[in-house]
Amino acid sequence: MPTDSPAPADTPRTPPAPAAPVPAPPPERAARPDPGPGPTLREPTASGPDAPASAASGPDAPASAASGLDAPASAAPRGYRAVFAVTEFRAVFAAHLLSLLGVVVSELALTVLVYDLTGSPLLSALTFALGLLPYMVGGTLFAGVADRYPARRVLVVCDLLCAACVAVMLVPATPVAGLLALRCLVAAIAPVFTGTRMAALTDILGEGDLYVLGRSLLRIVSQSAMLIGFGAGGVLLTVLSPRGAITVTVVTFLCSAALLRFGTRDRPARTGAGDGGGGTLLKESLSGARLVLGDRRIRALMLLFWLPAMFVVAPEALAAPYADAIGAPPAALGLLLCAMAAGHIGAELFVGSALSPRNRSRIVLPVAAAGLLPLLMYVVRPGLPLALAALALAGAGAAYVIGLDQWFVDAVPQELRGRAMTLLTAGLMTVQGFGMALAGLAAEFFPVHQVVAGSGIIGTVLTLLVVAEVRRTAPGRMSDTEARDGADRHVASR
Repeated sequence: MPTDSPAPADTPRTPPAPAAPVPAPPPERAARPDPGPGPTLREPTASGPDAPASAASGPDAPASAASGLDAPASAAPRGYRAVFAVTEFRAVFAAHLLSLLGVVVSELALTVLVYDLTGSPLLSALTFALGLLPYMVGGTLFAGVADRYPARRVLVVCDLLCAACVAVMLVPATPVAGLLALRCLVAAIAPVFTGTRMAALTDILGEGDLYVLGRSLLRIVSQSAMLIGFGAGGVLLTVLSPRGAITVTVVTFLCSAALLRFGTRDRPARTGAGDGGGGTLLKESLSGARLVLGDRRIRALMLLFWLPAMFVVAPEALAAPYADAIGAPPAALGLLLCAMAAGHIGAELFVGSALSPRNRSRIVLPVAAAGLLPLLMYVVRPGLPLALAALALAGAGAAYVIGLDQWFVDAVPQELRGRAMTLLTAGLMTVQGFGMALAGLAAEFFPVHQVVAGSGIIGTVLTLLVVAEVRRTAPGRMSDTEARDGADRHVASR
């Protein structure tokens, strides 16, 4: 199933699973105090720009042992190797890799199929856009599924629903409108799947450094899919029909479902299913969004994920017109589209493997503040080499997210984690789509290089404002009353 990619190709899906009784929790879970009718946001933990790294945040922390798998020994591997030493994570990683490649191939094949059927460039482009537009709807209305039902059940049902949707696309009688509707449905499922998986990683890897590195690996796969998936899709389309290539996606979704079903443990839901009514599910989803966005610290951290991502997509959205404007050869377009992903992958691998958790935390705010500055090189309308360097540096700026992942999981209480991460994913994809649309609109009135440089300037100014807010809400700088103000207000209104 789709993933955590900052690029639009990182997609896949789901409406809520049919209401079903949640299995009785095991004794150790039942022994925990009941969180009550309305979760309250906990006080920020000691994780922030000025807080020391937790002693239990490294690969040797007992958090991974708490997941019941592969407890580290004194000679345990460190870094990314420690993450792969966890059996359940290997299943999640393989499922992610398979389904993501399938999704990228299907997006390309479906775009070609719609163009073949209609001859319309607009409908062909709309096929890609529909991979982004339903994200916020699905992520907001169905977020409650992530906490209401056991994670493994949600993930498997999401994969099976997506496989069914793609299978219907293969039917020759399916009209173009039906193809687009099915594309929307798969995209609506995506944030629920991704948010549930992000929350489930804290059960599998713990809440410390293993979780941060696990998320990093999934992001690297998502970025790599941009470099490999479209190329693989193009090769497949030379030997298969568009519908034949789409068949690959059905297989990858089914394989992903099987890996998750048999490769991960069945854990109880984070919250009870209540009366199982659809109205209750919707209420839980919306109230969860209010609780998450009503907390000052969590809201600031979400904006730090979203704002840079919204502006950094401008040069990718305008890569084709820019290549034309500088008279670059056709192959240059592919280089312009790959440069940012290559920079992101390289920087994330370096930060994840070479820096300690403490140092990853220290670089979050400086790197986030400076991450969009390379786009200012576009002021001089650079040629291809300088433009590629600017894009690679802008991609490298996204490495601050590794440390930000730890701050976010520390700030969100467990009973809200699935909903918070679903909302985070939905918002991330939505703002990227919005950023692309804004860049395209601006390019109708201004030269492309000015639009890209302007995105860097405006994005940097807004990011600096968010960085200041993140500093103000850091543990130790915000009073207890301020930290809980938003949460208490919403809980009282229930």
